[in-house]
Amino acid sequence: MSESRLKLLSFSGKYQILHLTWFAFFLTFFVWFNHAPLMATIRETFALSDQQVKMLLILNVALTIPARIIIGMLVDAFGPRRIYSMLLFVSSFLCFGFAFATSFEQLALMRFLLGFVGAGFVIGIRMIGEWFPARQVGVAEGIYGGWGNFGSAAAALCLPALALWLGGEDGWRHAIGLTGVLTLVYSAIYYFSVSDTPKGSTYFKPKRSGAMEVTSKGDFFLYLLMNIPLYAALALLAWKLGPDNLKLLGAGVTSLIYAALAGIYAFQSLRIFQINRHVFYTEVPAFERYKFKQVAVLDLAYLVTFGSELAVVSMLPLFFKDTFNLSLVQAGLLASGYAFMNLVARPGGGLISDRFGRKKSLLVLLAGLAAGYFVMGRIDSSWSLGVAVAMTMLCSFFVQSGEGAVFAMVPLVKRRLTGQVAGMAGAYGNVGAVSFLTVLSFVSPQAFFTVIAAAAVVAIAAVALMLEEPEGHMAEVLPDGTVQMIEVT
Repeated sequence: MSESRLKLLSFSGKYQILHLTWFAFFLTFFVWFNHAPLMATIRETFALSDQQVKMLLILNVALTIPARIIIGMLVDAFGPRRIYSMLLFVSSFLCFGFAFATSFEQLALMRFLLGFVGAGFVIGIRMIGEWFPARQVGVAEGIYGGWGNFGSAAAALCLPALALWLGGEDGWRHAIGLTGVLTLVYSAIYYFSVSDTPKGSTYFKPKRSGAMEVTSKGDFFLYLLMNIPLYAALALLAWKLGPDNLKLLGAGVTSLIYAALAGIYAFQSLRIFQINRHVFYTEVPAFERYKFKQVAVLDLAYLVTFGSELAVVSMLPLFFKDTFNLSLVQAGLLASGYAFMNLVARPGGGLISDRFGRKKSLLVLLAGLAAGYFVMGRIDSSWSLGVAVAMTMLCSFFVQSGEGAVFAMVPLVKRRLTGQVAGMAGAYGNVGAVSFLTVLSFVSPQAFFTVIAAAAVVAIAAVALMLEEPEGHMAEVLPDGTVQMIEVT
């Protein structure tokens, strides 16, 4: 595994793992967003109100924040092969449940549970990190993330046509059902085609499960602090569904959700203490330490990059339509270019990170993102449409390259915790989306873009002041007590 260039046309060894794994991620996003392009037909079938449609859209992302944390723990404990296959298997039956629902309540429950499939991304980060060396891991993770993330765009492109071809008032049901069949079949293909590590390599697992291990008292308190936004975002979703906004939840139910979130945070904090209490009276050996601030900074960077991508993809078609007086079809086609950049930009960000250094690359890409959103905040009807689209595409390049740069570094923090590090960063991406979309509900699109630019400046400061370039090796301990050094430079 010492060659420096990827052989993407190969389908053996680590390249087989890469191709099989990005396609598994592709299917999770394909399933996660299989309802979106068919929502107009679903609305007509069930005579849904605008509030019910909004509820389905919110429920689709609500579970993803905790799911990414949970999946991160599971993949570190049981390995990506089992967990990816399990996730695909379970999601196929949730697809069937959504496809053949007979009431809004069934639709809502299945859509809520399907939010769990959005955590699939985390699994492949650990798998790719196991198979590719430090000098290639950035571009390999970028290909995995960028090509897999295209699943949502693929669903938008092909499912309406598939539903029309299948015909009849139940065409949408059969189209979504077929995505479940494909996922079910692939769960078996993936299980029998991959292994967690190359032959002869050790799969390092956390010493304790239930929370991330930290290696100092300061890291313990930083970990508790960094968990708060995850629960705050879920509380924000409940508020949006509650009596002060969409009025889909009563005041009592909303208050109960707030209390439950507070209780779960308290329980998790206790669990974090139980797993890490030793740091208060025993010094962790130097070779086993890692700095949790690395995780915290990557979380903030992903909040700005992936969080803004999810938010902008949600509002960009309507922004183009209203600003330039376009048809929905025209606006949708122009806005789709933002997501299409994933195919090249995310691998590009990983490649830049591999070649020019992790910290420097992330700083430059975040600076480009901040500048891009600041300029997008100036777009109005006086702009040329072509210039506006070009500016949007340029900004998108920095956004998605930044995502690639973040996950070029995630596998280099602490090998046995890679799933949990990826899960927390991924969850912060959803926190960013919820936060930015909430801002959009109160301000103009131009102010929305400017707020994202300001958030990027905060992330740039955090990267500049706190992030450390991975150097040398990280240590993991084999079952027999032997220390294995893993190159991170």
